[in-house]
Amino acid sequence: MTADVISAKGLVKRFASPWGTRAGMINAVDGVSLKVEKGETLGLVGESGSGKSTLGRLLLRLLEPDEGEIVFEDRSLRGLSGRSLRRLRPRMQIVFQNPYSALNPRMRVEEIIAFNLQAARVSGTERRKRVAEVLKLVGLDRDILTRHPHQLSGGQAQRVGIARALVSAPSFLVADEPVSALDLSVQAEILNLFGDLQERLDLACMFISHNLQVVRHVAHRVAVMYAGRIVELGSREAIYEHPQHPYTRLLLSAIPTGDRVEDAAPSRSRRTQLKDELRALGVDAPLREVEPGHLVAMPASSSSDARLDRVSAVS
Repeated sequence: MTADVISAKGLVKRFASPWGTRAGMINAVDGVSLKVEKGETLGLVGESGSGKSTLGRLLLRLLEPDEGEIVFEDRSLRGLSGRSLRRLRPRMQIVFQNPYSALNPRMRVEEIIAFNLQAARVSGTERRKRVAEVLKLVGLDRDILTRHPHQLSGGQAQRVGIARALVSAPSFLVADEPVSALDLSVQAEILNLFGDLQERLDLACMFISHNLQVVRHVAHRVAVMYAGRIVELGSREAIYEHPQHPYTRLLLSAIPTGDRVEDAAPSRSRRTQLKDELRALGVDAPLREVEPGHLVAMPASSSSDARLDRVSAVS
């Protein structure tokens, strides 16, 4: 068995254009290839509409890809449906953005967490044992089990969502903007929880966010998504300290760097310069390796940087 828990090659997902039939179809995900290894958190960043959530759902087969291949634990997911796909569901889980909308308001917390186990026909005794274990894992007290979602704080509700995802012992977890709906103080608690869980459980995790500061705290590698494509992929250090693609630099330039108000955003001229560079590159440039493990969508003819003279195309 390879170290890759899940991998994708050439994934494409098309949706009908919201502007009418004349505009045809839009590629929400356009030829994406990537992998997530055991024990690794891959951060997926980009602005709203870049295709991040669609990609996460494709990997979980919550959406059907129009093109491409997905391999999970050395098994192709192409053509799987019905019973075969349901058998894999406990091993592939998701934590949603809004904890309240993701939890059934009519169910008690105990029922919510145990739902996947009940569907898998796990015995009542074993269900109660696993629920107790995962409750402790996410830092919740047992007295919460009898409550309904409306009786929970935002942080408690998201911890319940995380517990529900973990109770079936998955090997791959998609966390789709899991802290963006929470207060800042609660965000920090949930991020710390994710870091702790990663160390304990050795999960393969895709952490989706538009917030690069958030991703920096949890990710080992970072993929930057723009207009349905991955435009830069590399280690956390490579992306944050040596960004190569103008879109990555544009996102990073919006992160506050100091206490002064003027540090909270880049100058208008700098953002205009980065946008011009982005338009010049287009969105269909292939990923090329600028240094080991650091891939950038860059046409071969555009390498003005000396380091790109030794660029090799990624197969």
